[in-house]
Amino acid sequence: MDTDCQHCPALVDCRERVVHGYGDAEAEVLFIGDAPTAGAERTGVPFTGDERGERVQRILGELGLSRSPPDAAEPDLQNVFTTYLTRCRHPDRGPTDEEVLNCDAFLTAEVRMINPELIVPVGQRALEALAIEYTTRAPDTFDAAAEHATTVRGRGFELLPMKDLAALTDDDADAFVEHVLENVFSRDYRQTKGRRSR
Repeated sequence: MDTDCQHCPALVDCRERVVHGYGDAEAEVLFIGDAPTAGAERTGVPFTGDERGERVQRILGELGLSRSPPDAAEPDLQNVFTTYLTRCRHPDRGPTDEEVLNCDAFLTAEVRMINPELIVPVGQRALEALAIEYTTRAPDTFDAAAEHATTVRGRGFELLPMKDLAALTDDDADAFVEHVLENVFSRDYRQTKGRRSR
């Protein structure tokens, strides 16, 4: 992955670093957010370095996907990979459509490399972006808040939408963990697509 990407001039001028995906490259679960937070930019690892990242890491721990404390800068992730639609942070705004498009090759490469069974789009932007490519539903029919902690059938895998981390309460986090443990991990969620056994 390119650590000195120059595709988005507005981001090159203000970013501290490019934040590429992190975790188990043979994972069955993929978490995708929209863009790095200040904490993730500081650590260089998605969903770490601040309160929102710690919330995700706590969820991963409760799902048995992390062996590290929630505040670890480089968590020991098992069977999960974490990434973003865009790899660079703008301090004053979210990513533009052009910036998401510029990073699409990175995300596509990660998805193809990992070949996940379950994708967790974190927030509305990630859910809509994934809907275009991986479901038969129109992106504007999705609502991350309303579909939080549910399962949406995709093309070759399932989507498990999560609310935007800025709005995620402890009860929301508990509901997500409960849904995954009771309704996803409790059954054979693996699709038939030539995946090697683990």
